[in-house]
Amino acid sequence: GAVRLDGASVFDWIRQDLDRFIGYVPQDIAFVDGTVAQNIARMGDVDDAKVVEAAKLAQLHETILKFPDGYETQLGDAGYPLTGGQKQKLAVARAVYGQPAYVVMDEPNAAMDEAGEKALMALVRQLKQQGTTVLFTTHRPSLLVVADNVLVLTHGRQAGYGPVALMMAAAKQKLQSEQVQVLNQVAAA
Repeated sequence: GAVRLDGASVFDWIRQDLDRFIGYVPQDIAFVDGTVAQNIARMGDVDDAKVVEAAKLAQLHETILKFPDGYETQLGDAGYPLTGGQKQKLAVARAVYGQPAYVVMDEPNAAMDEAGEKALMALVRQLKQQGTTVLFTTHRPSLLVVADNVLVLTHGRQAGYGPVALMMAAAKQKLQSEQVQVLNQVAAA
């Protein structure tokens, strides 16, 4: 297979050019030694307006202003300690910095509370309205309300793909079928 962006293999793109078009929220979030602003700007040239815009999109701006040095607060191994939710929101801000056309998020709500998850859902809706393609993985079905389609993987292989309602109905039917099989096995024993 191939991974393509606008028809061109991502391996044919110059790395720095590709970074402008793709935002990524990893499951294991890390920040390099530098300021909050530098980390949001992906350690490139810091555009203050874009940094603040990204932080506001991630609903983290007000929190950052409460950090000891605001956007100049140092992060990294010896930097300011962040909560799990703050790390995820900061990673989301970094991913949406510069309004990339494609945003990939791996378990972006894993450490978020209900308010953080609602903010993430609002962000995904806003990104979609702006024409951004958003792809995310999740084990928490609450995030699926902002999805258009679901790809179901079982043991690394595609088990289903389609509209959320259709995939959820199929999953529910499969679960009910498996429960009936277990009950039949228990009854037969």
